[in-house]
Amino acid sequence: MKKLIFTHFLIDTTKSFFLVSLALSLIVWVIQSVNYLDLIMEDGHGFNLYFSYTILNFPKIFSRLLPFLFFVTLFYKILEYEERNELIIFWSNGISKIEFINILIVFSVLICFLQILLGSYISPLGQNKARSLLKNSSIDFLPFLIKEGKFIDTIKGLTIFIDYKDKDQKYTNIFLTEEKINGTKRIIYAESGYLVISADDKKFKLINGKIIDQNEGKSIEFGFDEINFDLSKYQSKTITFPKIQETNNFKLLKCIMYNYKNKIEDYNESDFNCELSTMVVVQQELLRRFHLPIYLPLLSLLCGILITRSKEYIYYNRFKYCLFAFIFSIIVFSEISLRYSLINSFSFLFFTTFPIIIFIIFYIICSHEKRV
Repeated sequence: MKKLIFTHFLIDTTKSFFLVSLALSLIVWVIQSVNYLDLIMEDGHGFNLYFSYTILNFPKIFSRLLPFLFFVTLFYKILEYEERNELIIFWSNGISKIEFINILIVFSVLICFLQILLGSYISPLGQNKARSLLKNSSIDFLPFLIKEGKFIDTIKGLTIFIDYKDKDQKYTNIFLTEEKINGTKRIIYAESGYLVISADDKKFKLINGKIIDQNEGKSIEFGFDEINFDLSKYQSKTITFPKIQETNNFKLLKCIMYNYKNKIEDYNESDFNCELSTMVVVQQELLRRFHLPIYLPLLSLLCGILITRSKEYIYYNRFKYCLFAFIFSIIVFSEISLRYSLINSFSFLFFTTFPIIIFIIFYIICSHEKRV
């Protein structure tokens, strides 16, 4: 009977948790997707890339919201069972308060593994894949970015200016400034021209103009009747190098090991810069992935304190509000601790052991607490 009662409670709580998590994560995802419109409006990427990029960032949003949503769902479910007098079923079947709390802790451990999986593997993988899409993408919306009387510097190494554009997409008085890696500069002027954009080819067909090559203060000028300026070799200024939160665990751990051995200059991963200046951020990222999830059993334990007071308790409302505020402050503290945990050895020891110590203290208190 005990097994059936707990199974019902856990299934009910799990359903609510995933429904609430999915709903709120989608709301945040939609809001964040609006910010990503810059990929189209400013960086010249297409709608297909935009949707792929935003979808691949969804696991990150879900992972970041998971601790708070887990706490809110569990807290609400216990209150709901208390208000409907369903907790009496637990006590009348011989289930003790500490047994109930133990089940909550076991349940939170499973969610903890889910959080680690999301934060350490799925989320970085998705973000890295999204960054790869940007890196390998072309500038699909360039015709819409080019406007009359404005300098367009969306493309890395190239600035475009046009004086007039007619309804047939023909441009008049075109200026192109091309900056090359070796420091040389090329200025191209054309009386008219138009874009030729296809799946395999992207070029600017320029008519009647001149080219000025500048190198170390010297200029070489020559005219042309018609040339095709290749645009396919250019990329937008969108950041395409992977960020630390997009890097997999192996590379981050390898970076820390090389730093520990004072051989950071020998680090040879081509798509990740392991530097002393970013070492703190690397360590914080690993703590976020593997340390923050251990707060989940603590949150479940604190939510379990709700069962120590019945709704007939005279200060029940004050009790549940204070407990909610306290648990919420624990979540805020867990986020803040990432910033200060690496100041020195003492702060690292304090912030990493804090959730374990608090868990032990409250578990002992709960094991001796009687329901009021």
